[in-house]
Amino acid sequence: MLGGIFSFHSSWKNSQDSYEKNPLRLQCTSLNFRDFQFAQAMLFAIEEINNSSDLLPGVTLGYKMYDTCGSIARSVRVALALLNGNEMEALPAEACTRPAQVQVIMGETSSSPTAAIATAVGPFHIPMISHFATCACLSDKTKYPSFLRTIPSDYYQSRALAQLVKYFGWTWIGAVRTNDDYGNNGMATFISTAQQLGVCVEYSISFFRTDPLEKIQKIIEIIKTSTSKVIVTFLSNMDWDVLLHEFSRNNLTGYQWVGTEGWISDSQIAAMDKSHILDGAVGLSIPKAHVNGIKKFMFNVKPLNSSNSVLFREFWEALFSCKFKQSNSAETQRECTGEEDLTGVENSFTDMSLMPIFYNVYKGVYAVAHALHEILDCNKTCDKNVQLDPHTILQQLQKIRFKTKEGDFVSFNDKGDPPAKYEIINWQPRENDTVEFVSVGIYDASLPEGRQLSVKNTSLIWAKNSLQVPVSVCSETCPHGTHKVLQKGKPVCCYDCVRCAEGEMSNTTDSISCFKCFPEFWSNEGRDACIKKEELFLSYEEIMGSLLTTASLFGTCMTALVAAIFFRHRKTPLVRANNSELSFLLLFSLTLCFLCSLTFIGQPTEWSCMLRHTAFGITFVLCISCVLGKTIVVLMAFKASLPGRNITKWFGPTQQRVSVLGFTLIQVLICVIWLTIAPPLPIKNFKEFKDKIVLECNLGSTIGFWSVLGYIGLLAMMCFLFAFLARKLPDNFNEAKMITFSMLIFCAVWITFIPAYVSSPGKFSVAVEIFAILASSFGLLICIFIPKCYIILLKPEKNTKKNMMGKGSRKT
Repeated sequence: MLGGIFSFHSSWKNSQDSYEKNPLRLQCTSLNFRDFQFAQAMLFAIEEINNSSDLLPGVTLGYKMYDTCGSIARSVRVALALLNGNEMEALPAEACTRPAQVQVIMGETSSSPTAAIATAVGPFHIPMISHFATCACLSDKTKYPSFLRTIPSDYYQSRALAQLVKYFGWTWIGAVRTNDDYGNNGMATFISTAQQLGVCVEYSISFFRTDPLEKIQKIIEIIKTSTSKVIVTFLSNMDWDVLLHEFSRNNLTGYQWVGTEGWISDSQIAAMDKSHILDGAVGLSIPKAHVNGIKKFMFNVKPLNSSNSVLFREFWEALFSCKFKQSNSAETQRECTGEEDLTGVENSFTDMSLMPIFYNVYKGVYAVAHALHEILDCNKTCDKNVQLDPHTILQQLQKIRFKTKEGDFVSFNDKGDPPAKYEIINWQPRENDTVEFVSVGIYDASLPEGRQLSVKNTSLIWAKNSLQVPVSVCSETCPHGTHKVLQKGKPVCCYDCVRCAEGEMSNTTDSISCFKCFPEFWSNEGRDACIKKEELFLSYEEIMGSLLTTASLFGTCMTALVAAIFFRHRKTPLVRANNSELSFLLLFSLTLCFLCSLTFIGQPTEWSCMLRHTAFGITFVLCISCVLGKTIVVLMAFKASLPGRNITKWFGPTQQRVSVLGFTLIQVLICVIWLTIAPPLPIKNFKEFKDKIVLECNLGSTIGFWSVLGYIGLLAMMCFLFAFLARKLPDNFNEAKMITFSMLIFCAVWITFIPAYVSSPGKFSVAVEIFAILASSFGLLICIFIPKCYIILLKPEKNTKKNMMGKGSRKT
């Protein structure tokens, strides 16, 4: 971005005074119309201020104008000449009534010359206001204490570009920058911010317009061999003058270009792009602006009125490709008349696409005027006795705040920067090979994070006139159920997608790792979500639970029916002969045995876990104690019938009740100790099945559990032993035989229960325990009581005392 230095000084108006118009020009190889436009914008603002009665009344602003041709050396030379009061070329005849004193320097356009000038004038506190130098480095007040600008710093633009790239999902990009302060600093900030947002840069190439052709060919080769399809640039319009020609020769189309304010809204570049290299480009631009009267002012240039100005003469000749008569040239060209009509000319000078930059120049001039207005204490008139100095003007500029006639506020922060706001521009091809710069969004750095960027996706056109957002990634997005594994030696954006292992999951795309499911959840290999595990327990609703519940209730009803039959025939010899009291107590305990099995069904709770094992243990001990009592009664009865024996007094009804109670209390004591030390509690077993949770009762104390079972087994063995001893005693209906057989079933059931219980998984172990309870209960009920019921109901003739004693049917 070429530019010039425009220095200001002030003069007091009177009827005889005129203000200085002194455009001076160092000889450049060619005239840049863009820089001339910037100069015209400054002149327009100065003329408005000088004609104003409200701003600086009685004071005239003058200027000196220099074209540095984009040379850093020339820029510094001019700046030092201004400081020393030396003139680069002779002044015209007209002069101010007061000595010219430089108060402010307006310029430069490019960042590197601006930095050089700001370094030179900074120690002298001469304010320097740039309209187009955006390098973030210029915000450093330790290096550039007197620098201000009316264009936002690249610090904000670089961050905005990074957010824009991230917004469109481009995580794998290329970068091309101009090799100066503007490009290097801007790209460095962009890359740093982009990497924080997860964007990777495949390559970053520097370029300067004076580089040899081999350097451009190398850039083209890098772009063609790369895999990224989006290229972010920090380039100037003059860099594109060189690059576009070579890009077109090599047909470098199909790439999505992202640009900065340096070129994204430059119609000259769009006109040069005949091969549509940049179609669909997006980037940031200074918001559109309109300044009333500036276009008319620029088009009303009359060179004959400034015939002593070499700069204006050269401009006019370049604009209309003609020569004035005063020009000494051997070339044969059309003669300039000075009356040529600008309205029919179409070139970079008549193009108003850079109106936002003209507005920046305009705001800079007005900032100086407002600062002078405050310093000179102007009201209707200004204080002529105030001695102006650049340091005072700089201090006033740093705190200035005013509103332009267009309604925009102008101010500078502590770094000399204005508020940052950008338009998002999209290059949209139109008919006749023209391009329209369409505003598709906005970036406002003053808003909170998350609300700074606003894009209208529906109106965008991309490279190759596509309506779909281009994809530029090193690796495709990893779907749910996978995680990223970085590829060795490559940036973090390059990775492989690996499926999650069994029991792990990832429920987001591009997950960096899989995580284990909570114990209550599970996942198959590669699953994108943890599924809540099914809870397993023996419920009443399932078939197995229903069958066992039915069997339990059937056993209860059957026991109740037997009890009813025995009660109805309680005075018959058969019932009385078999110890009716113990029989009814045994039936009661069997009822409890059948019912206690129901506590094993359903979801385990703290109370059900403690109840099921203790109820089972106590009721079975009560049941076995009754059977053991009946066995002992039978054995004692026959022993007592032998001559000389009278042992029935040692095991009468009282002793029978005490023995049953005593045996039962021992089991109660065992259960109390068990519940006190380590009671059974509900637990969730995650180890049994990978996709299910087994809800079960933890035994608490294993010793307590096996003590309960062992005590039951001990009583059962005693009962079996006594019954076995009494099996051959004489009687027509010896109950000991039935007890022996029932005990055989009981012991067989519980001996087989142990391995089956240990090996059964989950709820099946509970079903095994219930089955053992029901089987042993039915065994006792059927073996001991069903034969008696058969005689009572179907063979009543045998239900006599004589038959019970074996005297009725015995034959000698």
